[in-house]
Amino acid sequence: MSGLPAIGVIGIGAMGLPIAQNLHERGYPVLVCDVRSSQTDQAAEIGMVVCASAADLGRRADLVLVVVVNATQIEEVLFGASGFAQAQPSGKTVLLSSTIAPEDTVRFAARLGKIGVQVLDAPISGGPARARSGTMSMMLAGSPILLERWEPVLRAMSDKRYRISETLGDGARMKLVNNLLAGVNLVASAEALALGMRLGLDPQSIYDVVCASSGASWVFQDRMARVLQDDFAPRAFAHILTKDVGLVTAMADALEFATPLGDAALMRLEATLAQGFGELDDAAVIKTYQTR
Repeated sequence: MSGLPAIGVIGIGAMGLPIAQNLHERGYPVLVCDVRSSQTDQAAEIGMVVCASAADLGRRADLVLVVVVNATQIEEVLFGASGFAQAQPSGKTVLLSSTIAPEDTVRFAARLGKIGVQVLDAPISGGPARARSGTMSMMLAGSPILLERWEPVLRAMSDKRYRISETLGDGARMKLVNNLLAGVNLVASAEALALGMRLGLDPQSIYDVVCASSGASWVFQDRMARVLQDDFAPRAFAHILTKDVGLVTAMADALEFATPLGDAALMRLEATLAQGFGELDDAAVIKTYQTR
């Protein structure tokens, strides 16, 4: 087709589909796989090749990105009855781009290594719009040789690529450190805006002042803008961030390292899910302050 390597994307949700679209538009042959026909139908309309299973995709793709929700789903798409490993994909490369525990990254890489598959620990961040434009960030860990081999694809996906180390699992660790701050900043942002509104302050004025002042953060600017529009259509599901903050607090607990702010953020995120907002955008955490 183009002389470029075939790229497979397993999991074409909020991040996976825009990544696939970006690569497709840059001329890469893109193959996708997802259990949701709504997602694969979109991909087919765009012109991507839809594979019936992860095994089918594994036979046809040179580089495979795994962008599913959690380690349980990765286990299934890699090693399940119709998983990637069933393709006997020796010589292929897998990018583990989901947010998972570092020990799961190491475990999956070891199992794939036994069948001749190389792995890059490659979590992603930035949201769907930046994934679509190829401007998201990537936290990369693994073999420098492998990173150089796939640098053109990584560059097409991301304009902010951070080589964390050669140790698999360090990419996952870095992503969780980032997501600790994301969770704490989000809950703090929602709390501050909700308090200001309870005080009778104009929400737009609160937003404008904070964005121009010392309380500003990227999370406040991005998520509270959605709150002002009463727009909770999921760009980043509340249940996903809850999972991520749970992973980072568990990682810290294993080190006997206290994360009181992370623990408090997790409690508020869990309350968001308990009140039925898990399938909304994570900005919906503000609803837990407004339903008393």
